[in-house]
Amino acid sequence: MAPKADIGLIGLAVMGQNLVLNMCDHGYTVAIYNRTTSKMHEFYNSAAAKKYKSKLVPCETLEELMAAIKKPAPVMLMVKAGDPVDKGIESLVPLMEKGDIIIDGGNSHFPDTIRRNKYLQDKGLMFVGTGVSGGEEGARHGPSIMPGGQKKAYERVEKILVDISAKVDGESCCTYIGNDGAGHYVKMVHNGIEYGDMQLISEAYVLMKDVLGMDYPEMAKVFKEWNEGDLDSYLMEITTDILTKYDPETKKPMLEIIVDKAGQKGTGKWTSESALDLGICAPTIAEAVFARCISAQKDERVAAAKKLRGPKKVFKGDRQKFLAAIKDALYASKICSYAQGFQLMAEAGKEYGWKLNFGEIAMIWRGGCIIRAHFLQRIKDAFDKRRKPANLLLDPYFKKIVRQAQANWRKVIVASVQFGVPVPAFSSALAYYDAYRSERVWANMIQAQRDYFGAHTYERVDREPGEWFHTDWPKA
Repeated sequence: MAPKADIGLIGLAVMGQNLVLNMCDHGYTVAIYNRTTSKMHEFYNSAAAKKYKSKLVPCETLEELMAAIKKPAPVMLMVKAGDPVDKGIESLVPLMEKGDIIIDGGNSHFPDTIRRNKYLQDKGLMFVGTGVSGGEEGARHGPSIMPGGQKKAYERVEKILVDISAKVDGESCCTYIGNDGAGHYVKMVHNGIEYGDMQLISEAYVLMKDVLGMDYPEMAKVFKEWNEGDLDSYLMEITTDILTKYDPETKKPMLEIIVDKAGQKGTGKWTSESALDLGICAPTIAEAVFARCISAQKDERVAAAKKLRGPKKVFKGDRQKFLAAIKDALYASKICSYAQGFQLMAEAGKEYGWKLNFGEIAMIWRGGCIIRAHFLQRIKDAFDKRRKPANLLLDPYFKKIVRQAQANWRKVIVASVQFGVPVPAFSSALAYYDAYRSERVWANMIQAQRDYFGAHTYERVDREPGEWFHTDWPKA
């Protein structure tokens, strides 16, 4: 008779398979199910699963799956976000008993997670919506895990999630984020920040290639050096590897072979939409999404390149100084992007009643996930202080870094404009910094315009906040 499983997992695509193997590595017995039964048997009989046969319980039906798991039964869904999650839940509900737990480990949109949490709670079942970051490698060897939902539900599966998560200095990259949709919200913002990081690194690469005319070995060497300091991160590391890879067929650098059209799965867009909904300024994340959108217009760009002309790109300055300026621009822009992400989470916490611990969030992002970086320890330190900053830019460490970097940052933006190289993430980050540090901006003109054409009223600098006025403007 097969042993009772500690957990069930539905959805045996690459992420699901790797999470199963990770669980087995940590001594857990896992009941496995896939809608396509042949795929379940294929995995069960694969070379990767061979040594774990005693830890796997193959199930051809959901009834078998539920019968195979210890009570209260936790079942993890690793299926595509959206309708497949709802269908999976509807299939499980009639087979579950009070106290059983469904864990959604996909990239679900947080409003769906809030809705599902209430729906299952009303049925006496428990729900954990958890972000899982780290891709295939993370799933196999330890991802960053961001669980939200009922606290009791998390506590029942905490040991499994903590055990399979990444570890940094002996600390787990898994912590309870908050109720209902908090886990998936934080994962969404993680992905939005990831969009920003990837765009910023890509802009640094384009400046090296198109302005300085650097070859691929030179660029790889620079990124490797930068990755040995405060810019140390997984994305910097893989950028170095990418720059050293050559196509075996053409012998050209792989980046010369890959079409410049970036895909997206929606989490960056969701992050930008949430920022708009909550009235939080997150332009660097949004510009990273828009940058992917314009990259997708490849055919139009190719046609436009033959008709629209820009400045010639001939650099005549000091290459090493400009490289140093790019590094400063990258670091300062990265700080602004993270500042936007954390401000967004702070506002969401107020809006949805989540008590988010930003120091802990920074800590669980240090390992396993795509944005893992040395830099995150600095963020944890900022939020661990008694007086937590309203914005990361106000923390003494980050304030000093940006102050030291901003002259070079501005030089890079100026040079990019002069050479006609688009750097939307660098530019938006600087605009965000300049706007945030400005006591007065352009909004008085906007309010006057709104009052002129729509009688929307305005506040006065010489009156108490909250008092509204209207002017009878002279008509044009």
